[in-house]
Amino acid sequence: MAYDLTGKNVAFLLTDGYEDSELTAPWQAVTSAGATAVLVSPAGGSVTGKNGHTQSVDQPVSESSAERFDALVLPGGVVNADHLRMDAAAVAFTRDFFSQHKPVGVICHGAWILIEADVVRDRELTSYPSLRTDLVNAGAEWVDEEVVVDAGLVSSRTPDDLSAFCDKLVEEIDEGEHEGQTA
Repeated sequence: MAYDLTGKNVAFLLTDGYEDSELTAPWQAVTSAGATAVLVSPAGGSVTGKNGHTQSVDQPVSESSAERFDALVLPGGVVNADHLRMDAAAVAFTRDFFSQHKPVGVICHGAWILIEADVVRDRELTSYPSLRTDLVNAGAEWVDEEVVVDAGLVSSRTPDDLSAFCDKLVEEIDEGEHEGQTA
């Protein structure tokens, strides 16, 4: 099924050390469906992935508001995810998407910021396997599946799952707000 995301704005929250393909594949998926992708970051200028992909930052996270966006994507990468979860503005920005019942896509180590934002309790999701204990301790039900959707939260494990992740991400953004999603 083809989805039309024309007029939708999708925030990609990341910083240096992200997993390159976990930015580029979802970015391509949402823009190919008509959405406008915006790179939001605590870093200024540009960000560089762990494999060398460099991309310009469109907005500092400190000046960004979830109200301006229709969805959020959180790429993984250990360094990226670890730095984001320690950035108060990034955590608040992420939490606001859940408060506003907007779709959120997260892959690999990106789920660390969800724990810090306290939005995983009673949610089913997946991640890179090493985050399982962290997520369970934060109240999530962790499952080992290529893609999991729980009331607008789309999660996947690794770059190997990107095809399924991108398909479900675009579908959830097309569907829009999810009343069952809580912060």
